[in-house]
This record gives sequence, structure tokens and C-alpha cells, in this order.
Amino acid sequence: MSISFQVTMDATDPGALAEFWKLALGYRSDDPPPGFANWEEALADVPEEHRNDANAVIDPDGVGPRLFFLKVPEGKNAKNRVHLDVGIGKGIADPDARFAKARAHADALIIAGGTEVEERRDNWGGHWITLLDPEGNEFCVQ
Repeated sequence: MSISFQVTMDATDPGALAEFWKLALGYRSDDPPPGFANWEEALADVPEEHRNDANAVIDPDGVGPRLFFLKVPEGKNAKNRVHLDVGIGKGIADPDARFAKARAHADALIIAGGTEVEERRDNWGGHWITLLDPEGNEFCVQ
């Protein structure tokens, strides 16, 4: 039996980073806690300066892990030791069509605040684009 997990990212602006990753992964905002109709109601008693201390996005199909964004005081200062691979072209047999879909998705993420680092190919037919999210976290689109 597998164990469920979430991926947690430190952030200076959890809400903005959650919005970026919703676009990157086709996710949606997490539901408010039980007993609350919406997030405004759930956060009503939270001081304004703490309402962006955390945020989360989830896979609408319930398959992928939850991403949790936690506000931290320090900025990112080193390369990620773990990164996400966004498989937008997965299942497309034609390599050129697969990469065209990855390229279009990467371009949309750049417009949304991402930064392209490089485009790479390997010796086994892999072709991907390495990007940074708005807070400098590395990830790949393939």
C-alpha cells in the first residue's frame, strides 16, 4: 500500500506561486476546511498580514499530489535538489508533436512569470525545456 504525500515549496508569496502552479499543472485551488463555504469565510478571523502565509493546489482528478506553498522569511539561495517534471506531452507518440506541445506550454508559463533556462535533448530522444517559476524554483516541461 502506498503512502500519500504532498509536495511543499517554501515561498515569499504563496498565493502568487499557487496561481502559477495551477496553470503549470492544470490544478485548482484546494477546498476550504470543512465547515466553511469558501476561503474568505475560513480566513475571516485570520489577521490580514497572515492570510497569505500558506496556500495549496490540488489535482482536480485526485491523482497527482497536493502542492503546498509555505511562506518563509528567506529567499531561495541554491539550486533545487528535487524538481518537478511537467509532462504536458506525455502520451504523444510523434516526438515533434510532443515537443511542440511542451514548447507551447513553456511559452504560456513564461508569459505567466516563469523564466526559461535552457532547452535540452538527450541521446535517447528526450527533449525538454528547463524553466524557473516566479520564485526561482527549477522545473522541466517535456
